[in-house]
Amino acid sequence: MSDVIAHRGPDGAGVFVRGRIGLGHRRLSIVDPEAGQQPMAIHDGAVQIVYNGEVYNHPDIQRRLEAEGHRYRTHCDTESILRLYDRHGAGVAERLRGMFAFAIWDSRNETLFIARDRFGIKPLYYALTADGSLYFGSEIKAILASGDIAARFDDTSLPEYLSSHSTFGAKTMYAGIRRLEPGHTLTWRDGQVTIERYWDLSFAHEGEDTRSDADIVAEYGARFREAVRMHLMADVPLGSFLSGGIDSAAITAVMSQLIDAPVRTFSVAFAERDANELQYARVVSKAFRTEHREIVVSPAEFWRALPRLIYHEDEPIAHPSSIPLHFVSRLAVENVKVVLTGEGSDEVLGGYNRYRATMYNMRFGRTFERAVPRAGRAMVRGLIESLPAGSRVRQKLSRTFLTLPADITSLYFDNFAVFGRQWLDSLWSRDARQRLGALSPYATSEQYWDAGDAHTLLNKLLYVDTKTYLHELLMKQDQMSMAASIESRVPFLDHDLVEFAARMPERMKVRGLTTKYVLRQAMAKVLPPEILTRRKMGFPVPVGPWLRGPYRFVLDDFVLGPRTRERGLFDTTTLQRLVASHTSGEANHSERLWSLINLEMWQRMQFDGEAIEDVSRSLARPSPVSVAVPA
Repeated sequence: MSDVIAHRGPDGAGVFVRGRIGLGHRRLSIVDPEAGQQPMAIHDGAVQIVYNGEVYNHPDIQRRLEAEGHRYRTHCDTESILRLYDRHGAGVAERLRGMFAFAIWDSRNETLFIARDRFGIKPLYYALTADGSLYFGSEIKAILASGDIAARFDDTSLPEYLSSHSTFGAKTMYAGIRRLEPGHTLTWRDGQVTIERYWDLSFAHEGEDTRSDADIVAEYGARFREAVRMHLMADVPLGSFLSGGIDSAAITAVMSQLIDAPVRTFSVAFAERDANELQYARVVSKAFRTEHREIVVSPAEFWRALPRLIYHEDEPIAHPSSIPLHFVSRLAVENVKVVLTGEGSDEVLGGYNRYRATMYNMRFGRTFERAVPRAGRAMVRGLIESLPAGSRVRQKLSRTFLTLPADITSLYFDNFAVFGRQWLDSLWSRDARQRLGALSPYATSEQYWDAGDAHTLLNKLLYVDTKTYLHELLMKQDQMSMAASIESRVPFLDHDLVEFAARMPERMKVRGLTTKYVLRQAMAKVLPPEILTRRKMGFPVPVGPWLRGPYRFVLDDFVLGPRTRERGLFDTTTLQRLVASHTSGEANHSERLWSLINLEMWQRMQFDGEAIEDVSRSLARPSPVSVAVPA
């Protein structure tokens, strides 16, 4: 179990086995490399810990505990967690500021206590068997390596995966294997498991800050600077991933103010112009005089790496951007062991355009439904549907309140899904529709929509995305970087900073057409103007054009091939039409096709026993499969 995740900790390994407990650890040495070996113990070995992450308020904790008489044997944050547990028991997690997943075995009461950080920056999976045995690990492959947990596909996860790239909450795509949710603890004793939530993002005081915009901007800027400072805690070299967007640029700018030496920055791109932001990264690098390195990934390198990265992810790769993230991690690890990244800003400060679009659609949609009779609304919808199928006007209007009901499921969950409900209905085979068709693809998201204490539409959207989409991005960030044995940190998700943002008035997040308003204002005199004002690109990956051109054969094998048909999950005619529509240029189905390709690759490697190398080779040459496409 430990060896199979050696990439997460190539600097050291440790095992503790006594009676019915076994703990294994792989170490990536960041803080106190000489003395931080794990498992670590106190009370003559009675209390043992294995831990992944960083506790950024560790220096403050150590000073406070030493003043109270505790004698530290190391300078490592691992010891701070142990000593806080000794004092506060299950209350330890809420006193930590950072990213973490840890397990503490307390032989004094035969109890295992597990905790995961507030946002799920660090992963933790577990399986509880019928006899009460508990297996857990940072990656699913560690649990499977125990030999006592079989890899079985839970196909009830498919509606959520196909609609949203991933499963949410505690559910994974493996039967019997679950994830400990962010902000939760798990306690095992005598074969029984208790799970409790110790933290949740609260908007209870949203909008109560009545200070001027300038005062709020100033405080946000100071808090952001403090978050970056705390994330610099390391006894090894560190740098930053630099995309050229405002988030990574802001982190790089503040790092340059806090570090005496030049910041080491790393960027990745593709040769295609629409998927290359290197010119913006270079603007930031020049402005802050960083030591900058770049890598350009070719299509062949991209596809060749995909199967191995699916192995590292343990589940289908949600986003094509995971692959370049791994390449830039491999570039960075040649120079540093820690990188800071801009993940989390969009979900906290309203950075995605879909938030503005949904706010617009909900506001005008309710007015439209009240003011226009049902027959009039049907006539408008009919006029839009009569437009040419491939026209951009029809595509845009069909995603607005003019054609969709003014409810959150239609205008947000379904509107921005990979496969929406209508798509799923046509995608299922007859057998799959009977088993899976009644399952709501948005059940977990809708539960979160009703669970939080936010009152405004924007904040409710941010709460849901913090629980769902953000978690998906964080797993990508962790697993793709740790596959290269490098630690990534996310200052925008310092929980004190996020809680402050939750209290801010909405105008400080989204103002008119401006997203992340408070961050842009805080950085207005720091970042180059072209970075502050540039349009958000995300991380474009030209999968769509590749699948229309030299990598069309990937569709023939992994979407239309005989092995996909034999699984009996999807309607063959729908798949053929989907591929034909994309390859002809009629529509862009790259997200949908990416989900199907990854699902099939994952099944072949995880359940069919196909070797990673064999799947990689199949991506290096055209497949012999030829499938007729219906007119």
